[in-house]
Amino acid sequence: MTQSMTSDLLRPASYVSGSWHANADGQVLLDAVYGRPVAVISSEGVDFAGALAYGRRAGGTLRRMTFHERARALKALGAFLMERKEAYYALSALTGATRRDSWVDIEGGIGTLFSYASAARRELPDERFWPDGRVERLGREGTFVGRHLLVPREGVAVQINAFNFPVWGMLEKFAPAFIGGMPSLVKPAPQTAYLTERVVRDIVASGLIPEGALQLVTGEPGSLLDHVEEQDVVAFTGSAATAAKLRVHPAIVGRSVPFNAEADSLNASVLGLSVKPEDPEFALFVREVAREMTGKAGQKCTAIRRALVPSHLVEAVTEGLRRELAKVTLGDPARDDVRMGALVSVEQRERVRETLEKLQQEARVVISGEAQLLGGDREKGAFLDPTVLLCESPLTARGPHELEAFGPVATLLPYDSLEDAVHLTKLGRGSLAGSIVSHDRAEATELVLGMASSHGRLLVLNRDNAKENTGHGSPLPQLNHGGPGRAGGGSELGGLSAVRHHMNRVAVQADPTTLTAITREFVPGAEVTEDVVHPFRKSFDEIQVGDSLLTHRRTVTEADIVNFAGLTGDHFYAHVDEIGAREGIFGKRVAHGYFLISAAAGQFVSPAAGPVLANYGLENLRFIEPVGIGDTIRTRLTCKRKIRKDLRPGETRPTGVVEWRSEITNQDGVLVATYDILTLVERARDGFDPPAEESGVQA
Repeated sequence: MTQSMTSDLLRPASYVSGSWHANADGQVLLDAVYGRPVAVISSEGVDFAGALAYGRRAGGTLRRMTFHERARALKALGAFLMERKEAYYALSALTGATRRDSWVDIEGGIGTLFSYASAARRELPDERFWPDGRVERLGREGTFVGRHLLVPREGVAVQINAFNFPVWGMLEKFAPAFIGGMPSLVKPAPQTAYLTERVVRDIVASGLIPEGALQLVTGEPGSLLDHVEEQDVVAFTGSAATAAKLRVHPAIVGRSVPFNAEADSLNASVLGLSVKPEDPEFALFVREVAREMTGKAGQKCTAIRRALVPSHLVEAVTEGLRRELAKVTLGDPARDDVRMGALVSVEQRERVRETLEKLQQEARVVISGEAQLLGGDREKGAFLDPTVLLCESPLTARGPHELEAFGPVATLLPYDSLEDAVHLTKLGRGSLAGSIVSHDRAEATELVLGMASSHGRLLVLNRDNAKENTGHGSPLPQLNHGGPGRAGGGSELGGLSAVRHHMNRVAVQADPTTLTAITREFVPGAEVTEDVVHPFRKSFDEIQVGDSLLTHRRTVTEADIVNFAGLTGDHFYAHVDEIGAREGIFGKRVAHGYFLISAAAGQFVSPAAGPVLANYGLENLRFIEPVGIGDTIRTRLTCKRKIRKDLRPGETRPTGVVEWRSEITNQDGVLVATYDILTLVERARDGFDPPAEESGVQA
């Protein structure tokens, strides 16, 4: 192709070591709809070793940010990208994706940023490290304790993505890496890299994340993996064959670089034996199979490739699919009347056709045909009509369980028992997603437990969740995305578990006071600070971890127990029945556990108005020893940790949550109850708060 013919094409560049690198020559990409040249792409001249070294150095800035600071940056970035989404939709149409397909990719990807920003602010400390699990007592006297901490790895998260989701595929890996404090180097698939590059350009231009937190390599990866080191991680999405090759790369194996793979799999959907053609579940199954076949033109790693159907319903399901697929209009995805666009490239279409021919050695086509094209070019574009096959001997066939046509193709597999259905799903040797369509709870339970070991995610679909369910093939930020065996053996998303993948878990052993200083969370047995000022008279900014109050004593009387029983209606025999209590496990009447909590509050609460605004919750409650009539209790309240809260729209008083450890002891110093109290405490305005005029505060 001459220079004049390529002068107006997109030229997606690489962004490495703080600057953009584009080339005049390279691979020419064609749009999927009309087969016209759309972009020239190349990674020639990119210094891969230098890019990784730059990311490791620049990552220091990211690691110095706290989880909450990273979360705020990620939330702001999501809003910034959402304002520019229409430009992404325009480019997405060139890849063959309809508006609905693109919504999953573009707004689904941006939504993942919001999801991780919210989870980090809600569940992680405002620190650079993450205390993990409980404090372990390692010595009899309590002077030697241990706890695990998660800290960011000091490397680069290398992310190699597939062509089918150029936005979501990048952002779903970038978000947890960013929250975990690791810079990302993104390597998108060349076919759709021009869309990924446009989003990265906007991210870089936003200035909302530290320089070096995101780098991009378009074109071929070259020697990129040769330069990964021990602190780096590699995440791959693509074919199982490519994942197998990358997994044994000498640098990855020799340097023990964590490698996470999410590969294509032969996902199955099972129509329950109990379902009748007139049941809502029958129509749900047919629609779900058709939707998974045609969404993204079947180019989804989670799409339904195998539809398991009771033998007596094969004909009815085939007719139902024929009617449903007849509604699918094929053509230019930019048109409103088109429901399915093209595959990503003519080469991809030919690969699907080749696999389809191989599948026909053990299955026959029952639904096919050439639909009228509404826009686009059938020869130069990458269009392929939906095709359904039927394998009548699925228990002995191999092709349907081993060959994936990565396009609008599915195979019907008849079965006669739930045991056979489970066995058929396992012949795929590991799947990302499976689904069960049934309203019979016993049937659903048997299928879920039978399929669980070979799947990363299972959807039970029925009339009760039909309106709200997100579908067989939709990964969600909160849930695991990955699967065993052929599916890659890896795991992405799953809430904060994906953040853990980018952090190193270290066990820290010390005395309680030192461990408190390191983790900034109070450890039982550590030194405390007692002050003449009551802790509840201090603002959020004034309270320090370890601030403590030891209350006055109170002797529990029979009147206390009787009055509490009368007030609450709790007349349990251990509290009010002298004979029954004597024969019970305590051998005497004891105070209600909740009376002890109430009495303790009366001991440590400062009643006057002040910076403490509300009780926010109570956690980790344990009743350890009984308290009887005549026993004397006192309470120690100690600041365990502090959590700053962002101002929400309409709020005018900045606040934070203070978590207090409460320990109730008896007259012998024996611990009788312990729990954590959360209080909402007023704080001073800081640089993370919006301007006073925006939050309604009087100037």
